[in-house]
Amino acid sequence: GILNHQTKGNPDTLEGKIVRLSDKIAYIHHDMDDALRAGILTENDIPMSIREVIGSTTNERLSHFIHDIVTTSLGQDDILMSEPVAKAMKDLRQFMFENVYTNPEAKSEEGKAEMLVETLYDYYLKHIDLIPRELLNLLEAGEAKEQIVCDYISSMTDRFANAKYEELYIPKSW
Repeated sequence: GILNHQTKGNPDTLEGKIVRLSDKIAYIHHDMDDALRAGILTENDIPMSIREVIGSTTNERLSHFIHDIVTTSLGQDDILMSEPVAKAMKDLRQFMFENVYTNPEAKSEEGKAEMLVETLYDYYLKHIDLIPRELLNLLEAGEAKEQIVCDYISSMTDRFANAKYEELYIPKSW
């Protein structure tokens, strides 16, 4: 199921194909939610040609993608999207690249994000005992502590990483 789980290539199992599509849908919607909260986008910025196919809200879009995949894949030996929905997904991804991923306002935060990740990495290398037990068990299996710290940080959501950084480095106001 994990083989070929990347941008190019196709997973070898139906389960892998579901995970791959689910990841793509979750990734783009997580980024859209972040852009909406940051004021980089509004729902009305999303082209009408996309909204007409998959909906005008996050819930509508997610529901449409899920139902379309189930309906289109039913009775097939594959996991598929209908042509109109697949095109809308491709167009939505292109829209996100043009309006969010390369947006100067969003890009201006990259240096801060890099510093935050580097700071957390250095902290957890020095305080590896604060990493969850299930990851620390990998030390006993021979995994390098640097890899365990990377795995821990990469599992964090943006909000959790920001909260951890604040907890560790920002003094509390009394």
